Amino acid sequence: MKSVKELHLENRKVLVRVDFNVPMDERGVITDDARMREALPTLEYIKKQNGKLIICSHRGRPKGEKNIEFSLAPVAAHLETMLGCPVQMSSDCIGAGVEEQAEKLGPGEVLMLENLRFHKGETENDAAFSAALAGLAEVYVNDAFAVSHRAHASVSGVPERIESKGAGFLLQKELDYFNQAMADPVRPLAAIVGGAKVSSKLGALENMLSRVDKMLIGGAMANTFLKALGCSVGASLVENDLLDSARNLLQQAEEQGVKLFLPVDLVVAESFSNDAVAKQVTCLEIPDGWMALDIGPATSTYFQEALADVRTIVWNGPMGAFEMDSFARGTMALCHAVASSHALSITGGGDSNAAVKKAGVSESIGYMSTGGGAFLQLMEGKTLPGVEVLN
Repeated sequence: MKSVKELHLENRKVLVRVDFNVPMDERGVITDDARMREALPTLEYIKKQNGKLIICSHRGRPKGEKNIEFSLAPVAAHLETMLGCPVQMSSDCIGAGVEEQAEKLGPGEVLMLENLRFHKGETENDAAFSAALAGLAEVYVNDAFAVSHRAHASVSGVPERIESKGAGFLLQKELDYFNQAMADPVRPLAAIVGGAKVSSKLGALENMLSRVDKMLIGGAMANTFLKALGCSVGASLVENDLLDSARNLLQQAEEQGVKLFLPVDLVVAESFSNDAVAKQVTCLEIPDGWMALDIGPATSTYFQEALADVRTIVWNGPMGAFEMDSFARGTMALCHAVASSHALSITGGGDSNAAVKKAGVSESIGYMSTGGGAFLQLMEGKTLPGVEVLN
């Protein structure tokens, strides 16, 4: 896979796939431009090399129809201030008008295409849509790790049709950090896996067992493992159809010598509400009708001790309903434990990164991945379509 640095860019039209799916308030003001800032090094490099920069992205889920609510026009306006130069905004992402705009671009000039998902051809990886998009440029650069697990037109179909292609700095950095943590880690290597469902991460759990030295499981997904061990979990979220899978995973961990850590106590409540009365109980004492919404203080200490000697940490998924302050302590404690560790720490997924930001320890994390689904797919040992096509 070539880097953008290995591509001839001068006076050539360069189509860059970025992830500018940024949040906005009701006034159309961007409330968090982190994804845009992550892509800046690639965009600035192409400009400095006198490439004719054409930027494409999706935003939201307009379901293949033009919807001004999901327009990238406010993004283009914000990007102007970040790049310090004019950013032209197209009215579409394909068509004669866009082709004319692209042809008129001068070296170092910038054009932002309208939302790719205004066309169904984007998510369907339609051949005609891919060809029309590819026809705009002579060079293709993928700098959108967060969508590289999707075989969409701008991720997979377009680079199949452009010979000169490579990875932007962000995509390369994401892959380098993941490989550093998983392919050739400094050991011991610990995986922390949380979130709601075992089903969404079963493949990752199974694959990670052959790679890690320790695995810590928390969040609602831990309930399925606890029930598989015979614990009564009350009204907690459980995937009963995966109890056998959970038992098999526990057995595999034992056979492979992987130390697997589950909660020993929990914070429970009668309802999923920040105002609900909560109490701490051991995993054997969850009352009928109550649900586990956070790991308890003993588990926080237990998990922190498990991480004390590790040298590499990969984390995906929170330990509880951290968005509610009443059930955030376990996740916040783990954030601080990971941040204060001497290990290389990598977090992936929107919830994990949001928790780290809420805890105020972002600067102390080794790397915070921009992609949840893509990060999880790598954890499963799978390739990413958007990366595979660049090789």
